[in-house]
Amino acid sequence: MSARNPGMDLDLEWVSKVRVNTQAVLKRAQQIQSVKLAKKQWQAAWLLKAVTCIDLTTLAGDDTHSNVHRLCLKAVQPVPYDLLKSMGMHDRGLTTGAVCVYPSRVADAVKTLKAANSSLPVASVATGFPAGQTPLRVRLEEVRGAVADGAAEIDIVINRTLALTGQWEAMYDEIRQFREACGDAHMKTILAIGELGTYTNVYKASLVSMMAGSDFIKTSTGKESVNATYPVAIVMVRAIRDYFLRTGHKVGFKPAGGIRTAQESLVWLALMKEELGDEWLSPHLFRLGASSLLADIERQIFHYVTGRYPALHELPMA
Repeated sequence: MSARNPGMDLDLEWVSKVRVNTQAVLKRAQQIQSVKLAKKQWQAAWLLKAVTCIDLTTLAGDDTHSNVHRLCLKAVQPVPYDLLKSMGMHDRGLTTGAVCVYPSRVADAVKTLKAANSSLPVASVATGFPAGQTPLRVRLEEVRGAVADGAAEIDIVINRTLALTGQWEAMYDEIRQFREACGDAHMKTILAIGELGTYTNVYKASLVSMMAGSDFIKTSTGKESVNATYPVAIVMVRAIRDYFLRTGHKVGFKPAGGIRTAQESLVWLALMKEELGDEWLSPHLFRLGASSLLADIERQIFHYVTGRYPALHELPMA
């Protein structure tokens, strides 16, 4: 991970001045979606770049030790060795960006990765994920517990009620406390944009989260009815850019929820490159929260190498 964002004092004057031009945002999002994407070997290279930015995630009610174990091994070797070998990429140590699990599964993930001799970070959701509606002391305890079990990254959720009612000081104070509870673990702040109402609110919530010391801002939990969309991403990355220009601190971006195809991952990379520049095209500052995306990227890479799509048994889960 890159240098931490230390945050800053809450600047309510900056927050109150925010106005988002919805039509301009929608127009820019359309332009991004119509960008000409790379083909052939360039596309394959971009897809491998996307793999390195994936937070390979399982957040299911029936998660067990064995499926977390499998997920970790997949994260360590996300693309089959023979495919990487034929692309000359087998010795690059290609892994996903992190593994993301519930707090109760952090210890399982840490143990599996240690046994696999991997330094891949474990990310844990916390703070009453996905709704964030448990008491503050319980949310803080959950963060501390996940860090104690070895989580190197914590994906927190904001209290949407505070954002919706414009209680920015209270929201700032909560996130500051979460940041403190994270210690050395990097903090990704989930805005749950599908529940924030307006683009202006999304921008304000992004700013307040960064002022409070978030290392990343993340679109969604993946459990809302609206998840990562390109217009919302434009709003959030513009807030990241403004914060960087004002403070000199780089904050990462993580779209999550509903990102399933290799093609979409290329659009997300194009969006980051065009809006924030090449520096943000690395797992230090960009993550894709996804559970099924990797499977489609593997299919496309298999097709690039062999000229055909794989049969089901040719790309098992692990």
